[in-house]
Amino acid sequence: MKPTLVLVGRPNVGKSTLFNRLTRSRDAIVADIPGLTRDRHYGHGRVGDKSYLVVDTGGFEPVVKEGILHAMAQQTLQAVDEADMVLFIVDGRQGLAAHDKIIADQLRKTGHKILLVVNKTEGMAAPVVTAEFHELGLGEPCAVSAIHGDNINDLVALALADFPDPPVEEGKEKNPKIAIVGRPNVGKSTLINTLLGEERVIAFDQPGTTRDSIYIDFERKGKRYTLIDTAGLRRRGRVQEAIEKFSVVKTLQTVEDANVAVLVLDARSEISDQDAHIAGFIMEAGRALVVVVNKWDGLDSYQRDTIKSELTRKLGFLSFARLHYVSALHGSGLRQLLPSIDMAYAAAMADLPTPKLTRALIAAVEKHPPPRGGMSRPKLRYAHQGGSNPPLIIVHGSMLDHVPETYRRYLENTFREVFQLEGTPLRVSFKTGHNPYANKAPAPITADEAKRAHRRRRIGRKKYG
Repeated sequence: MKPTLVLVGRPNVGKSTLFNRLTRSRDAIVADIPGLTRDRHYGHGRVGDKSYLVVDTGGFEPVVKEGILHAMAQQTLQAVDEADMVLFIVDGRQGLAAHDKIIADQLRKTGHKILLVVNKTEGMAAPVVTAEFHELGLGEPCAVSAIHGDNINDLVALALADFPDPPVEEGKEKNPKIAIVGRPNVGKSTLINTLLGEERVIAFDQPGTTRDSIYIDFERKGKRYTLIDTAGLRRRGRVQEAIEKFSVVKTLQTVEDANVAVLVLDARSEISDQDAHIAGFIMEAGRALVVVVNKWDGLDSYQRDTIKSELTRKLGFLSFARLHYVSALHGSGLRQLLPSIDMAYAAAMADLPTPKLTRALIAAVEKHPPPRGGMSRPKLRYAHQGGSNPPLIIVHGSMLDHVPETYRRYLENTFREVFQLEGTPLRVSFKTGHNPYANKAPAPITADEAKRAHRRRRIGRKKYG
């Protein structure tokens, strides 16, 4: 097992910057704004032969007993319970704060190993900047600069000194990454907590509670998955705060990174244009898709029929995706959700043999030939797979630039039906064969060749004239 390092501290001391430094990534949103991180954020890191797991947490406010800050504090305490080593981050430029003393007392009661990290010490003498932090009674402080990378290797060496090197993992299969996306306050975090069976992410009745994309590994019936909780996507005109702009960008990047997207809709509000925009972005990204209509409990038959009619009218282009009516809060309707995700993932990563693709293409052309383009008809000769996630099928032939978009969709539906690719978009690309004689000027003839050609024409006229 890899040792787990949990980053704890008051708001804006540089925990997320240190997280990105330790994981050599940009997974955590970083800005000079207190309270940016709210949920636990996991990442993997390695320095030399030492590998470890890092957990970023929100600003720790242990004295607050209600609201979003209390929920953030509970998330931090849950992370500390999982820790092998707690890295208590303080701000070397602001000095020792009363809040630091409260956090130190709280951490000391947990009984976990604690390493005091004095951040933002670039350009400062370590003995001087760390002197006042000895008052916390947590041992020798380690002075670092997360933003510049100063003394990070020394920090990792100190944190992992008492832990043996974990065994090297070879040939580890990657988990399917499942992004939970939708508008704010449709129940994305509640859905994740219900699937996991624990309060893993903050679920609060307030739009914009989730700001970062939170990656969560879990296992169900022997299968491993990575769930990704994302920030809600508003209409562009309503995105005003700088934090929310970061969150929107992070969510869009997460959809690109995922294998399957779960689009969560709110059954108690109409299917909006923003829902269609989000679905369109998922389609453009080519991600496999499962649609979840949440808050289905308590609706009467008229309301349910109305929602189903709106789904057909506004999201009819998602007919390839499976649809589930659920209540994330009560757990109803979720039994078939993971099997649908498995099916969509398998379809997105399917291996399509060239002979079978070509036979399906020939059968589709015989059943419905492409329309003429000018004086002749396009000829579709064979097909092969060009990629996956989403499946890409490349069709070869001649005059394929005259194939209309409607015929492309006909082929997409045909291939999806033949290979049973439910839950994933499918792309068909046309590639016209190169004619080596096209645009090639005829070679000039010699005088002897002209005489021979003239003689053949004369003989022909005498013979047949």
